[in-house]
Amino acid sequence: MRRARKMKAAALLLAGSMALAACASDESGSGGGSGSGSTGGGSEDLRIGLAFDTGGRGDRSFNDAAVVGLEAAVEEHGGEFQDLSPNADASNRADLLTQLADEGYNPIIAVGFAYGEVIGDVVEQYPDTTFAIIDSSAETVGADNLTGLLFSEEQGSFLAGVAAATKSETGHIGFVGGVQSTLIQKFEAGYVAGAQAVNPQIIIDRQYISPEGDFSGFNAPDRGLLVAQGMYEAGADIVYHAAGGSGQGVFQAAAAAGKRAIGVDSDQYQTVDDPALQAVILTSMLKRVDTAVSSFIDSYVDGSVEGGSDIVYNLEQDGVGLATSGGFIDDIQSTIDDYRQQIVDGEIEVPTTP
Repeated sequence: MRRARKMKAAALLLAGSMALAACASDESGSGGGSGSGSTGGGSEDLRIGLAFDTGGRGDRSFNDAAVVGLEAAVEEHGGEFQDLSPNADASNRADLLTQLADEGYNPIIAVGFAYGEVIGDVVEQYPDTTFAIIDSSAETVGADNLTGLLFSEEQGSFLAGVAAATKSETGHIGFVGGVQSTLIQKFEAGYVAGAQAVNPQIIIDRQYISPEGDFSGFNAPDRGLLVAQGMYEAGADIVYHAAGGSGQGVFQAAAAAGKRAIGVDSDQYQTVDDPALQAVILTSMLKRVDTAVSSFIDSYVDGSVEGGSDIVYNLEQDGVGLATSGGFIDDIQSTIDDYRQQIVDGEIEVPTTP
């Protein structure tokens, strides 16, 4: 129940918080109240550290969803926060976590699976600091002071595929991935499965902006535009992106082509700040990073963090789903709800690999 209440609160904050998303990275924020920030339990002097993924604050998608959860937690519990963004080639991820720990921030949240490559060494150096990582497993690290915050992206993406195939007038849709990786392939796999469940003959173009290990694909709207433009020119009328900040380019391509797009992570109809782009966003696959962040901070404050374990947010928990802003999928909501229930009931098992 507490998580559900938090989910609703974060949703209410989403639109307002995203309006501030274009602020510079490496800012600190503060809230009133009291908090504790050493090993968890209580809320006196709460100081939260957040290390962003590529694109940082202002991507209007993944990173900004984390900001919404962070700000909701500070509003509830008080305290302050500091957020940091990686450099151009993202080679300083470990340095960001180390800086936050050295400055006494606790808990510290790493936003993005790429931190999985370095976080094991960092948490070992700071055993009295509580860490969480989004999109990477803590169980594989085995550290008592690390919690993994994971999502069933394939389930939400399945519903995005259902929406795309049901709404497509050409029987031809597309998928743009930011970086070729195991995580983003979950989005692709679910989307393809959902579309094919509706129309087994549907044509689905699929392309990644950058190869594995090159995270620039999450912050390259110009390249996102070119990839999506090619899909629209080839006959696709709806393109789903799982590409972070590059999704802005996908929306621009959709607007130029007079076609539709599907956003990701946040309700991007509410975050684009451009009526011309809002008009082309059919829906967004919601990945409730905001809920995961705020719930983790709740657990830290009340002393109930279970380190060394993973928390998975799926359809049953409303950890993933589809946004309804704009009303563009209202007429097919019963179809979407039917497939959602089949997944929740275990009648449909959504693949995690293409």
